[in-house]
Amino acid sequence: MARSIDPFQPEHIRRLVREFGSPLLIVDCARVRSQYRKLRRALPGVDLHYALKPLPHPAVVRTIVEEGGWLDLATSGEVQLAQSQRVDPKRCIHTHPIKRARDIRNALEFGVRSFVADNPDEVRKFKHHGERAALLLRVSFRSPGAVCDLSRKFGCDPEDALALAELAASLGVNVQGFSFHVGSQAADALKHVEAIEACTRLLAQARRARLGSLDTLDIGGGFPIDYLQHAVDIRRFCAPIRSALSRLPKRVRVIAEPGRYVAGPAAIGVASVMGRARREGHWWYYLDDGLYGSYSGQLYDHARYPVESLRQGEPQLPSVLAGPTCDSIDVIAENLMLPELKAGDLIVGRAMGAYTWASASEFNFFPKATVVAVNRRPGDTGGVE
Repeated sequence: MARSIDPFQPEHIRRLVREFGSPLLIVDCARVRSQYRKLRRALPGVDLHYALKPLPHPAVVRTIVEEGGWLDLATSGEVQLAQSQRVDPKRCIHTHPIKRARDIRNALEFGVRSFVADNPDEVRKFKHHGERAALLLRVSFRSPGAVCDLSRKFGCDPEDALALAELAASLGVNVQGFSFHVGSQAADALKHVEAIEACTRLLAQARRARLGSLDTLDIGGGFPIDYLQHAVDIRRFCAPIRSALSRLPKRVRVIAEPGRYVAGPAAIGVASVMGRARREGHWWYYLDDGLYGSYSGQLYDHARYPVESLRQGEPQLPSVLAGPTCDSIDVIAENLMLPELKAGDLIVGRAMGAYTWASASEFNFFPKATVVAVNRRPGDTGGVE
């Protein structure tokens, strides 16, 4: 059996660029497995539904499923991806709080049965689906400390959650439980704990009122990773979450929706220097990837990626990295210490698996990075998809 490789090492990066060209997003499925297992150990007894949104790639989906994991789908396109990979629909939930009728229909036809809603209009969309669908009612817990506060856009106020459950029950729609998402790249777990405690009370109140099966709590995602700054170790981060979950009734199934934590550290972006220019005493290096491509996460996701040159051992000079487009906003980093580079030299961005290639465009007709997935199974070193 072939040994797995570490595709993040310079010799393998160069080999992959020679083989597949630049720009590249190199996804290491061994790191996907490692991240998934670390979170599973940190949250024992919690069923982890990988959220496809940060990196919706077939190799990642297959890796999660082979690990015995579940999937969090939010769009018809993600349903189609899961279907194309022959994923058991019983291992999927649909978590977009606002859906078109055809989105619900597509998910039901695939076999998904658990959906999320957060307002009366959305609950009413399930009136005619009877026993085919059950709802998790999403509750909002604002988290200004998170990098992306996802409760600003979705979720009902906690004081409105029981009324929403009563509406669902009156329409004959089963309320499976409650869900929340305190935001992405959370600094600590205090908001998770607050939300778990509030939802524990809601589950008890709704169950006493016989408003549904009330057997599930979805604690969302938000688990942090390292970028330019180190994040809290995942076991330490999850310790208060484990403590809060221990007070739930044993009959309640707990699920989570990790996305960034699984995908972020599992990929790197590789770009080539297209050309250079001296401007105001500094070298500007123009890459074949930028803010409209894989570095889109700097705009949309507020992330700053560790960036380095594969050319080493030379004096480091303050430099600017710019993307390839004709737009002046397309600047990746300034005052970055780099050796003097030439056309063809490679720049590597670390921790670029989440919200990078997924949100990239082909603005100015510069193509998105080619995705190369390696170590797809233990001992498997192949290739591009």
